[in-house]
Amino acid sequence: MTNLSENLTAAANARPDATALICGDSKLSYDEFDRAAAKTATLLAELGIDPGDRVGLMLPNTPAFAVLFYGIARRGAIAVPMNPLLKAREIEFYLANTGATALFAAPTFADEAQQAAEAAGTTCIPVDDGSLVSMLADVEPQAEATPRDDEDTAVILHTSGTTGQPKGAELTHRGLGRNAEVCVRTLFEATPDDVVMGCLPLFHVFGLTCGLNASVLAGATLTLMPRFDPAEALEVIERDRVTIFQGVPTMYSALIAARRPTHDTSSLRTCASGGAALPAQVIADFEKAFGAMILEGYGLSETSPVACFNHPNRIRKAGSIGTPIEGVEMRVVDEDGNSVTVGAPGEIQVRGHNVMKGYWHLPEATADAIDADGWFSTGDVGTLDDDGYYTIIDRTKDMIIRGGFNVYPREIEEVIYEHPAVAAAAVIGIPHDSLGEEIGAAVTLKPGQSISGDDLRDYIKARIAAYKYPRKIWFLDALPTGATGKIQKRDITVPEEIKQ
Repeated sequence: MTNLSENLTAAANARPDATALICGDSKLSYDEFDRAAAKTATLLAELGIDPGDRVGLMLPNTPAFAVLFYGIARRGAIAVPMNPLLKAREIEFYLANTGATALFAAPTFADEAQQAAEAAGTTCIPVDDGSLVSMLADVEPQAEATPRDDEDTAVILHTSGTTGQPKGAELTHRGLGRNAEVCVRTLFEATPDDVVMGCLPLFHVFGLTCGLNASVLAGATLTLMPRFDPAEALEVIERDRVTIFQGVPTMYSALIAARRPTHDTSSLRTCASGGAALPAQVIADFEKAFGAMILEGYGLSETSPVACFNHPNRIRKAGSIGTPIEGVEMRVVDEDGNSVTVGAPGEIQVRGHNVMKGYWHLPEATADAIDADGWFSTGDVGTLDDDGYYTIIDRTKDMIIRGGFNVYPREIEEVIYEHPAVAAAAVIGIPHDSLGEEIGAAVTLKPGQSISGDDLRDYIKARIAAYKYPRKIWFLDALPTGATGKIQKRDITVPEEIKQ
């Protein structure tokens, strides 16, 4: 039996006065962090939240997120992290889908959160760093972590394919803990002397596992940035002597562009990249400018997330996602589930301690994703070379990765279809130099209807998170379809003026 929060208590016992969290001018020691999390567990009990209950967490990267997350774990409840930029309709679905008892939301986004919570029958609690301190002032800490079985769910992260509603991936105490432990020991080689840059959002599994959980497990310092800004990030690296940086490709490109000779980034040792392919030129330019090694890897929400990585003590191959991490198996299979030959494309499957327990209350979707032998089908097409290195070459899903954020076309299309003037819509990714992909929408209108691209864009923007709405919209007389009438996205041609 184990509880993820026990890693925090162990770190606090080992080095109580060591700095655990930095955010701007504020610092929290491991003892202060652990005590605040223990008080949070008691607060949750006073709010009527029992072990196994779901608790929404909609906060930016500040100490409050970390304290609440570990407090939820210590109570034995289940955290449901959400992007603070989500709109009410999206938040409501996450709350209703998980039956969340409460939602902790940043005051900046409280209007959308409150509206969603009321619709879902959930208690909304606006909270930031200052108000959380006040909330916990007179609360007694919960003496010990609530016992949890290894396979008990610790976190529900919502993900989605190209059809249907988002699905809640259940990540367990053991799966999250082991994924963080393997990353600390074999990828980052992290120690209590390390300072980890926390600019990846903690509501995302990459930032949660490799940033927060890995830092706690190593007893390292995590320096948090509520919003990534390359110039500010360079200042933080210099100020806090950051040794480990984790980011998505757009962050590395931005850092290269923003760096000046006066920036002291000599403390950097190891960098990790995921979320999208990192161009070889970016790796070369970054390593030349910063003198730090970039390790590129691969994972999904369903795999806690790390499945495969270029390891620090092995040959790195630019464009490759490396080799499976310790305790994880991968293979490439054809449509019948048979392993393909070396170099041949097929769907990547993953098996190991990192694979999710399943999709929350969706047994059929779980069975479709994970076979009887424990192999999880990723939906990504890749190849395996003679040296055992994997490369992603395509996606069977239509998912768009914009600036490291996963964007699911179906979700946006459903919003577009709600506009009374729209007859049909298809959302696709358009190649973009800095973001990787930009979001585009090809739209046809109903007879006699008219609307401008700007007005339709504003309509969509008001209903979904800012990173999801299509920046590029163009109108067609008809969308290309196949024999069955299904829209064929591969046959959609993006107008030249739209590509600019």
